[in-house]
Amino acid sequence: MNNNNRNCIRHPQNLLITGGCGFIGVNFIHYLLSPESGFTGTIVNIDKLTYAAHSNALVELVNPRYIFIYGDICDSILIKDILYKFNIDTICHFAAESHVDRSINNGYPFIQSNINGTFSLLEIVRQYYPSVHFHHISTDEVFGSLEPSDAAFTELAPYAPNNPYSASKASSDHLVRAYAHTYNLSTTMSHSSNNYGLYQHEEKLIPQTIRRLYDKKPIPLYGDGSNIRDWIHVSDHVRAIWTILCYGNTGENYNIGARNEYSNRELLQILCKLYAELTTPAKNDIKSVYNEYLNLITLVPDRPGHDLRYAIDPSKIEKTLYWYPQIPFEAGLKALIVHQVDSYQK
Repeated sequence: MNNNNRNCIRHPQNLLITGGCGFIGVNFIHYLLSPESGFTGTIVNIDKLTYAAHSNALVELVNPRYIFIYGDICDSILIKDILYKFNIDTICHFAAESHVDRSINNGYPFIQSNINGTFSLLEIVRQYYPSVHFHHISTDEVFGSLEPSDAAFTELAPYAPNNPYSASKASSDHLVRAYAHTYNLSTTMSHSSNNYGLYQHEEKLIPQTIRRLYDKKPIPLYGDGSNIRDWIHVSDHVRAIWTILCYGNTGENYNIGARNEYSNRELLQILCKLYAELTTPAKNDIKSVYNEYLNLITLVPDRPGHDLRYAIDPSKIEKTLYWYPQIPFEAGLKALIVHQVDSYQK
């Protein structure tokens, strides 16, 4: 990492990553083990390998500094043993159930993982390892919904979760804050906007759309498609997390975003356009192919309690930690389309 004349607040050397086989966790591990990060320590990844895990993205990762442990973060005996055996100095807590539709159908796994799991980790740190730094990964969804004219969420935005997933994440945020305040634990927290990039589960909007474009199948669009989301490439997100771990002030929250706000309808239109441009033979009429893809967009009944708009103001992390997003939205989408299509054709 480029220090930019800053002094590190922390020097993580033995890092426990929870849920490291999930979408963002996988990308974080790959980043840490790359020369760009400057990290030279050991990574211990604990994951219970649920349906959303991408263990295949790490299965070929042969590195003496990377250790995988199959397990549940609610298993306090296992967590205590890991912290002791590997002399853990930092926990980066990714592990969470994160699919809103699934939380609407059954909220129990979200309570178990997001609330009870976070509580279990904090209790182990409080009781046995109070010097361990705890970084908690959260989401902009804990702040609820914005109107189109509202200012973007800052770190001071009030909590107003509107679905079981966001409510469970809000609860875990409050636990982290309470443990830091009551027991003087060392913590930081981050809230990011919607992520996209490699290894994202195909239930999510962008990879699902690319798959359906490839298969020429209907692309579902909730309601009238006017719901607005703010997008960031996962590579930018993981750089931000590492920046916070090294330089972020203890007890602080940081919002992570890239100011890419689009309605869901606009996003699908962009994906149709880029997909047509990238996959249409030169002799064909790209415009007509694009229109064919647009015709795949199919309105479906809206999600219950669907939040209208999310938007993140990342000014704090930009001004205080000198982190800025590096990947332009369309460039990131193009690279993802090429990679995904290539994987289908193998």
